Amino acid sequence: MITVHHLNHSRSQRILWLLEELGLDYEIKRYERDPETKLAPPELKAVNPLGKSPVIEDGALVLNESGAIVDYLIRRHGQGRLQPNPATAAYDEYIKWLHFAEGSAMLPFMLNLYVGRLGEAGKPLHPRIASELANFLGYIDGALRDTPYLMGAELSGADIQLSFIGELAKTQRMDAPYPHLQAWLARLQARPAYQQAIARGGDYAYGK
Repeated sequence: MITVHHLNHSRSQRILWLLEELGLDYEIKRYERDPETKLAPPELKAVNPLGKSPVIEDGALVLNESGAIVDYLIRRHGQGRLQPNPATAAYDEYIKWLHFAEGSAMLPFMLNLYVGRLGEAGKPLHPRIASELANFLGYIDGALRDTPYLMGAELSGADIQLSFIGELAKTQRMDAPYPHLQAWLARLQARPAYQQAIARGGDYAYGK
């Protein structure tokens, strides 16, 4: 039985969704954010010294970092589903998108969040952050111009991993100039496995 250490309103929701897509049995260990600070509770440090979610346990394995978890679950339990054949060039493209989500795309969103809290002191950085956000969102939108999913006609782990970027863009009202990204996110959120993961995971602010 796979255990997911799941923090409410967090990127760990993607792992629940992936498990639902794969049809795997799992249980959820729930953690709630502090209502004032919005930070994860200290109890998470018992399973991840960084105090972050997601974390999974699968037998003796304890694994954190969402990209690593997506890769592990598909590689070990996917039976060829949700990723291209590793011997093909498409797999390299898949890996690029899998790591793009946290490696490049997340940074300007985090900067936008923290710089926004600086008030007037942060204003000089706003144009550069906005430029980077437009750059990355435009890049995703262009990749989805002629295809329903990042890797073509079928959902992959890359879509699941990158979905949080689309959700951030939507909830922060940045998605209007990107119709292909909007359609892709609507397609993802309409999937039965996504809806089942929401039902099991609890309230998720980014899934609305």
